[in-house]
Amino acid sequence: MKFEEKHLVHLAAVVEYGGVTPAAEQLGLSQPAVSRTLSALEKRVGEPLFQPGRRPLRPTDIGAELARHGRVILMASREAAETMASFRAGSAGKVRIAGVPFFMDAFISGMIGGFQRIAPDILVEQGYGNLGDLEKAIIAKRLDLAICPLGTIKSKPEFRFTPILKARNVVACRTGHPLLRRKTLSRTDVADYPWIAPLPGSPLLADLHTILLNLGLNEICIRYTGGSLLSVLNYLEQTDALTILPHSVTFAHRKDRKVTVLPLDIPQPPRSLGILRARESLSPAADQLAAHILKEFDALRAAIERHQTSIIWGP
Repeated sequence: MKFEEKHLVHLAAVVEYGGVTPAAEQLGLSQPAVSRTLSALEKRVGEPLFQPGRRPLRPTDIGAELARHGRVILMASREAAETMASFRAGSAGKVRIAGVPFFMDAFISGMIGGFQRIAPDILVEQGYGNLGDLEKAIIAKRLDLAICPLGTIKSKPEFRFTPILKARNVVACRTGHPLLRRKTLSRTDVADYPWIAPLPGSPLLADLHTILLNLGLNEICIRYTGGSLLSVLNYLEQTDALTILPHSVTFAHRKDRKVTVLPLDIPQPPRSLGILRARESLSPAADQLAAHILKEFDALRAAIERHQTSIIWGP
């Protein structure tokens, strides 16, 4: 015998609430509609579903068993409604976020952790990439949010870009580096030491070439390349190597790592780091995460800028 699911759901609701009228109110239906459903179900079963003359209504044995099956459907429907409500409110769902590696590791991963303390039902999938790959992933709907730099050229019409932080690069070194002991720092002094090259495809790589041109250097000695942020910081601490890093990254690790800024004034890129997403966002959870990141940087930006102005920059 095949039953209609809504008949079992109506029966379960009547059993749960003890009457047709309160069950109809909870189901968003009229009392006659629920009564008709129960009558149709009783005819199909061929036996009464409720004990006669009992108030509140009490099910017969067969009524209780059928109501038990209906309760499973009813609970699943309620959970589905709650899931949909949470999704629309941005408190549940999945967010796919990726961005430039060093910045993701220095700031965004920690902010994701803070976000999930207040939104524990949101799954966050994090990846890495540079602007071109990130744009393609957003267009293909494989990515909700991208953390990346954008220069003077505006984002394409299909994207929305929200700036987070104005880009500023620094030459980084270990805290005991010999160049830090010099009273005067020549621009060509950096050529006397080995360098760590930025990751291939990173905008920092183009920035390094611009710096070399500005310093009048044809080349430098590259001794390490391709590492993650943690690898670069570990390498810096153990050598006299130099590298180019976003100032914000050195700021983030100013207390827990033996890495600092070499106070050499260098050309700065005309771009800002920000959040890139599709013009029409389809993920409330992604909007919630983006809002959290922006809020975190509203508080952090002033501290980064104070640290930047506290450095006495050389020639």
